[in-house]
Amino acid sequence: METDLDEKRAVTALAALAQETRLALFRLLVQAGPAGLPAGMIAERLAVQPSSLSFHLAQLVHAGLITQRRAGRQLIYSAEYSAMNALLVYLTENCCGRDAISAPLCDPAAGCCPATAAKTPAA
Repeated sequence: METDLDEKRAVTALAALAQETRLALFRLLVQAGPAGLPAGMIAERLAVQPSSLSFHLAQLVHAGLITQRRAGRQLIYSAEYSAMNALLVYLTENCCGRDAISAPLCDPAAGCCPATAAKTPAA
């Protein structure tokens, strides 16, 4: 998903997240970071049957919110941070009459994610 989001893509992403298992799955992958998690570990952590998990993963891949890659015999899933940030920008672009947010909201590779920063103790 690119940084500029149109209404149709925003609706697709929001619809994909508007289900308990998919929302929990997406949040788990965001927390896992860019390395992602194998499908088996996701199923284990969320206590979801593999057939059901496959359906939910496909919905999030289709929405562009997660990516899938193969590592040997395993499928590894990762959050698509640019898509998450684009959705957040889309949702907040007219907040308080300000222009769109231009900086990334979450970039775990650079170590600047508001969610993780809040959990880091101050020096």
